[in-house]
Amino acid sequence: MSIDPPVAVEHGAPLTSAAPPADLPAGRRRPVRTRSAALLAVGLVLLAMNLRPGVVAVSPLLDAMRADTGMSTGMAGLLTTLPLLCFGLLAPFAPRIGRRFGVNPVLLVMMVLLAAGTVLRLLHPTSMLLIGTLVVGAAIAVANVLLPGVIKQEFRSRVALMSGIYTMSLFLGAALAAGVTLPIQNALHFGWRSALAMWGVLAVLAVLVWLPQLRHRTAGERAGMSRSPGGDVSDQVVRGLWTHPVAWFVAFYFAAQSLVFYSAAAWLPTVLTGTGMSSGTAGWMLSFSSLAAIVGALFTPMLAHRWFHPGVLVLLSALLTMVAFAGLLVEPGANTYLWMALLGVGQGAGLSLSVMFIVLRAPDARHAAQLSSMAQCSGYILAAVGPFAIGALHDATGSWVVPLAVLVALGVPTIASGLGSARNRYASREVTAS
Repeated sequence: MSIDPPVAVEHGAPLTSAAPPADLPAGRRRPVRTRSAALLAVGLVLLAMNLRPGVVAVSPLLDAMRADTGMSTGMAGLLTTLPLLCFGLLAPFAPRIGRRFGVNPVLLVMMVLLAAGTVLRLLHPTSMLLIGTLVVGAAIAVANVLLPGVIKQEFRSRVALMSGIYTMSLFLGAALAAGVTLPIQNALHFGWRSALAMWGVLAVLAVLVWLPQLRHRTAGERAGMSRSPGGDVSDQVVRGLWTHPVAWFVAFYFAAQSLVFYSAAAWLPTVLTGTGMSSGTAGWMLSFSSLAAIVGALFTPMLAHRWFHPGVLVLLSALLTMVAFAGLLVEPGANTYLWMALLGVGQGAGLSLSVMFIVLRAPDARHAAQLSSMAQCSGYILAAVGPFAIGALHDATGSWVVPLAVLVALGVPTIASGLGSARNRYASREVTAS
């Protein structure tokens, strides 16, 4: 059974095979389209790479930040929790913003805001650090929701490939932030503020590459999908999405992935240092896991597209993650590279599948944006609770045995929701996949 949805049509012809303008010489038509698609793909990669460093780069700098500012443990935890809350709470508003102002301009503005937020964190009052973090979180929240819709609308014949590239870029940005923030800080003798703000350069680069997209309306806008005449967008809202079972399967699967990922990112270095590992090595292990995740993120959608039913890959990705946590539970001080590799590949595959399901279970970009909003709203709010809950379990039991066992057990609902998402049905009461 094919997992690709039917190609949408515009004026009776598939969008992917629309005829080029008649006034262009035949030999020039395909290169022009190819260059435009390549530039769009590069822009999408850069946008995706910006969606994690502003959050992940905080973790390796927390000790220096606390020593310099005297902030409490609770305040330090707030710096990592605030962006996740922004991701969840602002997700429902992102589709309306995209329809009202256009997806391409909104994504450009979000990168500008992201760069501005990193600059605000350079300022010395601690309150500006929190304000800058809120701005960064808000910008990422909107871009998080809108980018899957761009994949759905602009890469209809390459959904699996672009979903993999998009998720790979997320993990690449996270791996860079986790792995090079401290080395660059030490090499250039930066303070923690400058080390945190330097990731704004990546946002500026994304702005420059995305600028040409302002000359192009998305395919959805050309088809009249982004906004209705007179600017009234109320009739564009997808009705019944929050009561559709397929939508909830997709949302729960995304939520399970987010919960496990952010809980692991928050506490794995602490778990490893508890075995006698140095903090520097423990930080590298987290970065190594993100690098391994790139492999799972890139290849899983392509395997689902050509070789395996996605349900099989849901099962395999969850089992890899469960085995990794079980290995840390049974042998926390041995075979660490193996456990981190398995964890990375499993998480990369799972997150890539969750993004792919958002795109494939939506019949069009309008549904994709709002399904993305629903999944991310529930997923990131749950993810914000996860690190706190895992930490509370550790405090209550005095060890990491129960928290790690809980992370292993979370594989069961992950598999169940993933198998439900893998069924070839649209999360729509307007359209049903065959």
